[in-house]
Amino acid sequence: MKRIFYFVTLITLVLTACEGVPGPPGLDGLNGLDGKETIADAFQLLDVDFISSDDFQVTYEGFDFIESDVALVYLKWELEDGTITWRQLPQTIFFDNDILVYNFDFTQDTVTLFLDGTIDFNSLDSSWTQNQEFRVVIVPANQVSGIDTSDISIIMALGNIETFEVR
Repeated sequence: MKRIFYFVTLITLVLTACEGVPGPPGLDGLNGLDGKETIADAFQLLDVDFISSDDFQVTYEGFDFIESDVALVYLKWELEDGTITWRQLPQTIFFDNDILVYNFDFTQDTVTLFLDGTIDFNSLDSSWTQNQEFRVVIVPANQVSGIDTSDISIIMALGNIETFEVR
């Protein structure tokens, strides 16, 4: 019996004293794991007007994207009780027989906001086309993989964003 006890003790010591190959560097800081800091840029676009002479689109220049960055765009939305929320684009609004979509695209240095859908944009009330407010957040694509990007507060926390630069 003593031999079995010594044998088990010896095997236990050998197995717990071994060191394996080191793993990859830390992850992105999510779920309590260490990793590199997320770098994000955030901009607020005030008084955006979609007008027919500009084909109901507005382009902003001077952004600094790198190839692996992603732009996330949010539209300021007021709920019926007066609460302000931010809705991620694209954002679709259904009318009786038509659809309005707020959408965007981006290049390495521009963000273009535009209206899309089946509705005649000229027939829209100015509340849909004038004085709109958007927030643009530029984040590394690998930092938002598996993250709920529809919630701007999650993205702000992920990128350590406290304020938005107004453009």
